[in-house]
Amino acid sequence: MVKEKKREGEGREGGSGGVRLNRYLALCGIASRRKADLLIQEGHVEVDGKTVTDPGFRVLEGVHRVFLDGAPLKRGKRYYYLLNKPRGVVCTNYSREKHPRAVDLLPRRPGVRLFCVGRLDMDSEGLILVTNDGEFANRVSHPRYGIPKTYAVQVRGKVDPKVLAKAKGGIWLSEGRTRGMKILVRKRTSERTSLLVTLTEGRNREIRRTFARLGLPVLRLKRVRIGPLTIHKLKPGAFRPLTPAEVRELLAGPGEKSRAERKTRKWRGRSSGKKH
Repeated sequence: MVKEKKREGEGREGGSGGVRLNRYLALCGIASRRKADLLIQEGHVEVDGKTVTDPGFRVLEGVHRVFLDGAPLKRGKRYYYLLNKPRGVVCTNYSREKHPRAVDLLPRRPGVRLFCVGRLDMDSEGLILVTNDGEFANRVSHPRYGIPKTYAVQVRGKVDPKVLAKAKGGIWLSEGRTRGMKILVRKRTSERTSLLVTLTEGRNREIRRTFARLGLPVLRLKRVRIGPLTIHKLKPGAFRPLTPAEVRELLAGPGEKSRAERKTRKWRGRSSGKKH
């Protein structure tokens, strides 16, 4: 009787042990934590036969049985791919989608639900990560972790430096002000300008919308870099698995590295101070 009460207490928000239900869904590769919250709140998830709508409910692996729409969940092997998405391919898991899907370019694995990390619209091309690890997807796509993404962009017309300064400084879109872009001019003619644009946030169609606001329609957009990963030798439609070192580097993120470096420099400064 005492053991049963302890188990119930551990399952509640704020209890000891286990992981939050939304994180458990992410670890099972169902979705990011944000999307897992919606699935839970909408009543798609059951724990030990009872519908749970609290994303903070704590799950004890090996004790609780978790189901999504009646199907049992368990943590399995995690997969990480880098895909060079061609134009005309969409980043969705919608089963009735009429256009080719990015996930269909990768090998099918029974019981494994792969999904794209973020999105590239149908007219854009280039690098996209595909995984079944929701926690990894959240870390890579969330602007808080500041993983830079670089795009080769062609816009119509000869771009004035003053216009580029506006894009770099940030402009107002419907959901708020952008954080600005790092922009390098690669080639400029009277008809079009080729740019390298780097972002650390992921608003919907941000580059296209930003340049459209500045009177510069985007003619072509290709993502060529995600953090340390480049498009080098990866042809359109081709993919490759990430190495464990690449996964660790993406999870660390530039923000985590800089904090670690600051701590190291601070520690070294103290040590050198003691010597003198």
